[in-house]
Amino acid sequence: MNIIYIIGYTLSGLLVGALGGFAVGQRLGKKKGKLKKEHEMLEEAKRNADSEINRSKNIREQTEKEIKILKEKAEIEIKEKRVEEREKIEKEAQIKKNELNSLEKRIIQKEENINRQSNIIEKRIFEVKDKEKRLKLYDETLKERAKEIKEAEAAEISYLEKIASLSAEDAKKQLLEIMEREAQLDFTGKLKKFEEEFLKNANQKALDIISTAIEKSAVEYVNEGTVSAIELPNDEMKGRLIGREGRNIRTFETVTGVDLIIDDTPDFVTVSSFDPVRREVGKRVLEKLIADGRIHPKRIEEIHAKIEKEVNEDIIKTGEETVFEFGFSNINPEIVKLIGKLKFRTSYGQNALQHSKEVAYIAAHIAQELGIDVNFAKRGGLLHDIGKAIDREQEGNHQHLGADIAKKYNENPIIVNAILAHHGDVPYESLEASLVQIADAISASRPGARRETYQFYIKRVRMLEAIANAFTGVEKSFAIQAGRELRIIVDYQDISDDEARVLARNITKKIEQEAKFPGTIKIIVIRETRFVETAK
Repeated sequence: MNIIYIIGYTLSGLLVGALGGFAVGQRLGKKKGKLKKEHEMLEEAKRNADSEINRSKNIREQTEKEIKILKEKAEIEIKEKRVEEREKIEKEAQIKKNELNSLEKRIIQKEENINRQSNIIEKRIFEVKDKEKRLKLYDETLKERAKEIKEAEAAEISYLEKIASLSAEDAKKQLLEIMEREAQLDFTGKLKKFEEEFLKNANQKALDIISTAIEKSAVEYVNEGTVSAIELPNDEMKGRLIGREGRNIRTFETVTGVDLIIDDTPDFVTVSSFDPVRREVGKRVLEKLIADGRIHPKRIEEIHAKIEKEVNEDIIKTGEETVFEFGFSNINPEIVKLIGKLKFRTSYGQNALQHSKEVAYIAAHIAQELGIDVNFAKRGGLLHDIGKAIDREQEGNHQHLGADIAKKYNENPIIVNAILAHHGDVPYESLEASLVQIADAISASRPGARRETYQFYIKRVRMLEAIANAFTGVEKSFAIQAGRELRIIVDYQDISDDEARVLARNITKKIEQEAKFPGTIKIIVIRETRFVETAK
């Protein structure tokens, strides 16, 4: 038992020792592996460090090489630039040297020229002094001859006066009259030739410009007057408009300020007034009353207040639309309102607003063709008749009223002058004002644009014929084509062809001075040669 125990104990000890040795060996192995790994890492780090050192060394060597190359290149460029600068300086110095040499040669040449001219001048002075001596002698001779001629002329004049029984002054006067007449005829012939050459192209160009302007700005015209006819549904409505004892018609005329004409014309009544705005208000009030059917004083007053407000709004709206149409953004609101009022104003049946718009368009187109300020021409054309919006309310003609309005609201002086001068009462101060005058005449004189009274037409025709008949040598004169053409027949024995041309010009000037007319009047002088023989 003891041996077994001892053997077991011994085996146990060996086993424990073996196990302990294994554990220690294992720990030593792990530690050794760790040390080995750390050693490898150190080796790796050392190799990396050596690699970086070699790499830095290579970069440094490469950088040094590049610096050396750049330095050499810079030195070469500096040397080249120095060479170029030296060559440039030498070239400029050579040019300056050549210029100085050339200047020196010119100076020497000028000195030689001056010396030659000096010699020539001295020679000329000598010649002039010699000529002065001869001229002095010649002048004395001429004075003696002039004295002799004067004495001979006096004797001759005295002799001629005795023979002709005319004084020298009378003879001179007759001679001047003859020379003046011959000069006038000669001038007329040359003037005709010049006019023909000038008008050959000028007339065609002017016609092209004006016809183009009219074509581009053509508008429809409706002749208007101072009355408005209102159609009634039946004749019974006339009685209702008159009212009991005429109270309705009296109230209507008092409130609206217009005349209501009720006559025997079936189914029609007429609203009459020289104030176009009042007439428009009265017309609309009457149409509203007829459509409504309720006609009594209170209703008339209610509708009038409403319609008057509508018309005022229509005036402002029309003015604003017109200004916008022409692209004007800086017109005073009061002028805009006056432009709107022109919608209800007429002149010889022509609507004032449509006329003003057409004048603006025509003036603008002509200005564009001639290279003149289009904006001033257009603005002057639109505002030229602005005075007609208030000429029923204030004293004065529409030109001066319009000019005062333009001044009041700070319009350009060119526009003020265009308004004031568009009928030729004052001279125009700019080409734009002249274009407004021309465009106004074109618009007013177009066939069908205006209508005039019979009395005014007869008066104008008679006036034109009277001006023509007042000239010597005129047998008959006829104003035709509504006074747009004046034909004059002259006596062929008293008036020659050249004198007929002078007569036409003189009659034209006389008409321009004494007559006022829109557009143009053509003057035609007719002279015929007659040969009369009597057979026996």
